[in-house]
Amino acid sequence: MNIPLIDPFARAISYLRVSVTDRCDFRCVYCMSENMTFLPKKELLTLEELDRLCSAFVRLGVKKLRITGGEPLVRRDIMTFFNAMGRHLESGALHELTITTNGSQLEKYAADLYAAGVRRVNISLDTLDENKFAQITRWGRLPQVLRGIDAAQAAGLRVKINTVALQGFNEDELFTLTDWCASRDMDITFIEVMPMGDLGNEDRLGQFWSLKDLRARLAGRSALTDLPDNSGGPARYVRVDETGQKIGFITPLSHNFCESCNRVRITCTGEIYTCLGQEGHSDLRAPLRASESDQELETAIRAAIARKPKGHDFDYSRQQVDGQVSRHMSHTGG
Repeated sequence: MNIPLIDPFARAISYLRVSVTDRCDFRCVYCMSENMTFLPKKELLTLEELDRLCSAFVRLGVKKLRITGGEPLVRRDIMTFFNAMGRHLESGALHELTITTNGSQLEKYAADLYAAGVRRVNISLDTLDENKFAQITRWGRLPQVLRGIDAAQAAGLRVKINTVALQGFNEDELFTLTDWCASRDMDITFIEVMPMGDLGNEDRLGQFWSLKDLRARLAGRSALTDLPDNSGGPARYVRVDETGQKIGFITPLSHNFCESCNRVRITCTGEIYTCLGQEGHSDLRAPLRASESDQELETAIRAAIARKPKGHDFDYSRQQVDGQVSRHMSHTGG
C-alpha cells in the first residue's frame, strides 16, 4: 500500500495541476510575450510519459487532476491522454479530471472531453468587449471563445469563468461579467494579477486591482454570503443572495491562502513546482526516463514534496515586481 504524500507542514497533497504544453494560440499580456520562443519537442514529456507521471501521483493519493498549458487543447492528440486518464476515474482512484482552457478549441473538443470523464471546465475570459478581448489576448477571437462556451454547455460540462482583475481594463465590466455569467448559470472567479515573468511591456503595479475593492463593489449592489465550501483550489467563494450565483476570489496578494495548500504543479518538461510563488523546483523527467520502473520516479516525487515550502513570496507592498518570480505563468501552467 502506498503511503500518501504529506508535506513538511502536514498538508496532504491531493491536487495535481499538469501543463501538457507551453504553446498557446493566444498571447495574453499578463501571461506571455508576444514573440515567444517555445520549447523543442524533445524537451516536452510525451503523452505516454504524462500518463506514467500522472498515474504515479494517483497511486500516491492525488484525487483531483487539472490539465493546463499553455493552451492544453492545442497539443496534438491530446484526447489520447484524456481518454487514458479516464481509467482512473472508472476505478475510483481519481475523483475528478478537469481542464483550464482559453476556450478557443472547445467547439471542437467539448463533447470528447465529456466522453472522457471531464465534467467541469474553467475558461479564462477577461472581457466581453470584442476589441478589448483582442487587445488583452493579442491573437484571440472572442466569437470563437463564445462558441466554445456554447459547445461546452451543450455537451453537459459545467463551466466556470476565470477573470483576471485588471485595473483600468475591466473594472467597468465587473457587473456586466457577473450578470452575464448568472444569466447562463455559470460561476465566475476573479483572480488578482500575479507578478510572474518580466514580459517587458507591462506595468504590473499599474495592473493590480485588489479583490478587496472588487468585492466591496459587488457587496454595494448585492447581498453576499460567505460559503465554507471550496473546490480544492485557492479560491474563496461567496453566494449572491438574490440570484444564488457563486463568485470566487483568488487573492494571493491581498490574502495569503497558503495555509491549506494541497496542490503541486508539473510543467510540460517534467519539473515539479511545489509552490506557484517560489522559484524552487525539482526534475521528474530524468527519473521518469531513467527506468521503466516507477520506483525511482516515486522516490523523486516524495523528495520534492518533502521540500514544499509553507507559502509564497508574492508581495506588492515592496512596490516592485522584478526578481520575485522570473518564469512566465505559461511555463508553470495556469
